[in-house]
Amino acid sequence: MLKGIPPIISPDLIKILMEMGHGDEIVLADCNFPAASHTSRVVRCDGHGLPDLLKAVLSLMPLDTYTDSPIALMSVVPGDLAETTIWHKYRCIIDQETTSPIDYLERYAFYERAKKAYAIVATGERALYANIILKKGIFV
Repeated sequence: MLKGIPPIISPDLIKILMEMGHGDEIVLADCNFPAASHTSRVVRCDGHGLPDLLKAVLSLMPLDTYTDSPIALMSVVPGDLAETTIWHKYRCIIDQETTSPIDYLERYAFYERAKKAYAIVATGERALYANIILKKGIFV
């Protein structure tokens, strides 16, 4: 264990966060996201929920301030009645770190952007539409 590193951050995940550069993106994915078919760099965080992981990642990784929206969520498919209460939890966590707006991407646009991400973190999060993309900024 290291001081100051949240215990939810695995050695593999800390390595990925350290390797990422300015403008690289990471996807924090729910348990339904097709992570393995979208990238070769998958970090497993099974058994963990996304709000706790998001809070831990944001405590370590600065967000990109040179873009309009360094945060993106998968928007709800029209006609789907899925609950998105997890988004409120995300906003509360994000507001502690930044005032960045959140972008909402159509499902397949989200998938295409995820394919270009530096890595995808596959979690045990069961909430629907819980996937989130974060764009890394610079440490000042």
